[in-house]
Amino acid sequence: MPLTKLQYRPGINTEFTSYANEGGWEDSDKVRFRFGFPEKIGGWVKYSNAQIFGTARSLHNWKALDGTELMGVGTNLKFYVEVGEAYYDITPLRATTTGTATFAAVNGSSTITVSDNAHGCIPGDFVTFSGAVSLGGNVTAAVLNQEYEILTVPNDNQYTIQVSATANSSDTGNGGGSVVAAYQINVGIDTVVPGTGWGAGTWSRGSWGSAATVVAGGGNIRIWKQDNFGQDLVYNIRDGGIYYWAYDSLLSTRGVALSSLDSNAPTIARQMLVSDRDRHVIALGCDAYGDATNTQDKLLIRWSDQENAADWAPTAENTAGDLIVGNGSEIVQGVETRREIIIITDSSVHSLQYIGAPYTFGLTQISANTTIIGPNAAVAVGDAVFWMGRDKFYRYDGRVQPLRCDLLRYVFNDFNLDEVDQVFAGTNEEYQEIWWFYCSAGSQNIDKYVVYNYMEDIWYYGTLARTAWSDTGLRDYPIGATYSNNLVYHELGVDDDETGTPTAINAYITSSEFDLDDGHKFAFIWRVLPDITFDGSTAESPQATLTLLPLAGSGSGYNSPASEGGTNAAGITRSATVPVEAYTNQLNVRVRGRQLSMKIASDQLGVQWQLGAPRLDMRPDGRR
Repeated sequence: MPLTKLQYRPGINTEFTSYANEGGWEDSDKVRFRFGFPEKIGGWVKYSNAQIFGTARSLHNWKALDGTELMGVGTNLKFYVEVGEAYYDITPLRATTTGTATFAAVNGSSTITVSDNAHGCIPGDFVTFSGAVSLGGNVTAAVLNQEYEILTVPNDNQYTIQVSATANSSDTGNGGGSVVAAYQINVGIDTVVPGTGWGAGTWSRGSWGSAATVVAGGGNIRIWKQDNFGQDLVYNIRDGGIYYWAYDSLLSTRGVALSSLDSNAPTIARQMLVSDRDRHVIALGCDAYGDATNTQDKLLIRWSDQENAADWAPTAENTAGDLIVGNGSEIVQGVETRREIIIITDSSVHSLQYIGAPYTFGLTQISANTTIIGPNAAVAVGDAVFWMGRDKFYRYDGRVQPLRCDLLRYVFNDFNLDEVDQVFAGTNEEYQEIWWFYCSAGSQNIDKYVVYNYMEDIWYYGTLARTAWSDTGLRDYPIGATYSNNLVYHELGVDDDETGTPTAINAYITSSEFDLDDGHKFAFIWRVLPDITFDGSTAESPQATLTLLPLAGSGSGYNSPASEGGTNAAGITRSATVPVEAYTNQLNVRVRGRQLSMKIASDQLGVQWQLGAPRLDMRPDGRR
């Protein structure tokens, strides 16, 4: 018989059975499609040797007027500005006390008890001391006058820290009467622990019988929203405080509360963003103008005067103002495109557009009965917005419509709904891709991704742990945040270099089942002519493996002949796994089955590959 060419439709499809999806692909990891053919994704390289504290949930790139490239990095513990691979802490302060903090040491211990009435701290908070004097022994002024992370909080007036010295009998305490304690804003959580009582929270979090101190199911993890106002930065904690950082070439200042620049500014918001077209700072889901109680209205939109982030009181002389979203119970996310700002609530979609005097902005509902799964689940590409809903994906490009998706059951049947706030979307514009990262059903940390290639209208998926993403023209490569408290450049190299020591990326793709003449007869395959290129590989002898997986029939399972105690009564030949190298001309195999699948995989350092159209020598081999 002539050679049989295997040509598959691009994209992964899990909505049908493997046999019904004949001619397609059914499983993959670390593989994308380019021009219709599958290839291993690019590698990633550690961005900087410096590390950050906490889990990063927000990355934003911009450039100052003097040409300095900056990136805001918001974690559950800190907020940084990154410049030249170094991180500068601009976490705002919530309080500063002078002359009230005292220190008590215990001989033989490095744990210090700090007394400061009504300190307002929680475990994990950060405080910086200055003006302290020696306790008399090993705990000197130089030891005390540093930044510390708070260990425990026994009561409202005391907390403990761990210093770098072990106290001796001469460390009698106090530390002087002019100690300045600068308290940073309270830290946040990085995962949601559902429930209360037994099992809610970490082991040994407090005394026996104490209440859980973690946020129960439905509470917010620490998520930052940020946007640059010229060379300055406006940033806020979702459903929390709003801050402003004025660019400082020395990078030595911290952000301040926006309300300290204007007492009429909102003090709480779901999200802050800047309308680039008309230069207004916009607060979504914030407190109302003149509300002394600072009560958050999750459907309220307010904006500052044009070109002035510190003028929020509406007057006849400025353009400050507000609007109320009329459908939904809360704004979930706002996304700016080139011509408008798309406001997505829990049940509707609205367009916010600059219309000029006297109303400044106009708000139009463009869709109802829609959902969005989390506050970072939407992303813009040009004038289009893509987002993940509660059970489907959406696209807005002038009208809202569900995206055709071949992976709905795969994604939403294996999803941790307690951790929806962790979901985030990012673009990889070099490959025309939208990536969504999320937690699978059994994980409290992000461990999976799903990709929509909007140019080819196809989907694929895999496993990867990332917590934030940025892809802008200011950087040569997309940047991702890891659980290793660092950032990595993506699409750089071919290996996993997250830690600074390259390791191989395990990548594979598996086809759906195919057969000979609709499965009327068994097929015998004795030769394979692979069509795999290794362009871009750095290994001296790059290699992948090709596996043929035979079945006696759909549902019979692979590699389970009756002679081995399996259910495959036909006694088919075992799967054949053979190596493929750059100059492999043909592969000799012996595989027999009614249906077969093909798998391409690699786990070698320095390998990059793309699959073309393999051919098989396949002949009928009887009906049994």
